Amino acid sequence: MSETEPRPLMSVLGPGLVTGAADDDPSGIGTYSQIGAQFGYGMAWTMLFGFPLLASIQAICAQIGATTGRGIAHNLRRHYPPALLRTMVGLLLIANVINLGADLGAMGAALGLLVPGPVLAFTVAFGVLSILAEVFISYNRYASILKWTTLSLFSYVAVVFVAGVDWWQALRGVAIPSFAFDKEHTMALVAVFGTTISPYLFFWQAGQEVEEQRRRHTKPLHVSPRSAGPELKRIRTDTLVGMGFSHLTALFIIIATAATLNAHGVTDITSAAQAADALRPIAGNLAFAFFAIGIIGTGLLAVPVLAGAAAYAVAETFRWPEGLDRKPREAKAFYGVIALATLGGVALNFTGLDPMRALYWAAVVNGLLAPPLMVVTMLIARNPRAMGHLTISRKLAFGGWLSTAVMWGIALLFLFG
Repeated sequence: MSETEPRPLMSVLGPGLVTGAADDDPSGIGTYSQIGAQFGYGMAWTMLFGFPLLASIQAICAQIGATTGRGIAHNLRRHYPPALLRTMVGLLLIANVINLGADLGAMGAALGLLVPGPVLAFTVAFGVLSILAEVFISYNRYASILKWTTLSLFSYVAVVFVAGVDWWQALRGVAIPSFAFDKEHTMALVAVFGTTISPYLFFWQAGQEVEEQRRRHTKPLHVSPRSAGPELKRIRTDTLVGMGFSHLTALFIIIATAATLNAHGVTDITSAAQAADALRPIAGNLAFAFFAIGIIGTGLLAVPVLAGAAAYAVAETFRWPEGLDRKPREAKAFYGVIALATLGGVALNFTGLDPMRALYWAAVVNGLLAPPLMVVTMLIARNPRAMGHLTISRKLAFGGWLSTAVMWGIALLFLFG
């Protein structure tokens, strides 16, 4: 196929689609469920508002990976002070392990709702399964598995169509922003954007663009600028579709829980599994099953992304061989980080730690890490020493800096509001 011929959509979709779908992990599902249960359709507008912000910063991260042939941490190490790199990666590792614990716990609880049994044993099984798959399945096959796992998100579309949605109110909630400067709305805003624009997504998508170059045996774009046009077009399409899919799914979760839980006076949801269980008496067994299955499916997608993002960042920091395309014996430390991060998440479920408190602190760390990391990412993307002649366009730079400013505002609102 020539470069001028259009490529089939599924061949264009890859890192952006998987990254967007992984954004709707079980902890994210819990957050969106709480927003719908607590505020009904009133906060649905955050999904429309957040889409261009996330799409901009993720497209920039993807372009950094494709242009430089290196991940975010590697570029940080090359162009900025070591202390900044260590701080960013340390905070990322903490946040990812907490998120892994919350997601694995939610997956175990969801399976326990469908198949009566020991929830902790289910949690351990999901953790071990994720490690084995990420370490021992070839990258080509694993990337394909992750891509098709995104279909699990359609379960939330199905929930909406078996719930009694007031579509006029739902559309109004999406199109007309409603916000009160009180503690409840402020915390909801912080939770939504802290869950949606998460640092692990930056590291993962950049790393996956590098993996794709290795898989296709192509050079970084700054080395072969003639291929930049088609590749950047592919990245834009992949990222827009992936982040659009992510936000549309999150919107369906908010609408579904608003139409069922909020409409029946259930306004306090503390986990994704609780949201699924609460749906059963209101929307029926079918909606409950779709919701619970979706938690497991998205968890199987998100857990490898969280662990993989941590592994990319740590390996690039210490100059270890890295990449899911490598055999385990060729990148022992990289795969070791994947295993340790995942097992650390499993272990958190045995500490008796309140899952909502764990999610709260993960959101705090993500919320504090994202703004400075976004500033550094923007500096890399506009740095000719890193990007050569392929620094990001002014239009994309505007979107990236706007996203960064919004996240700084939300972080300051969280700290001082």
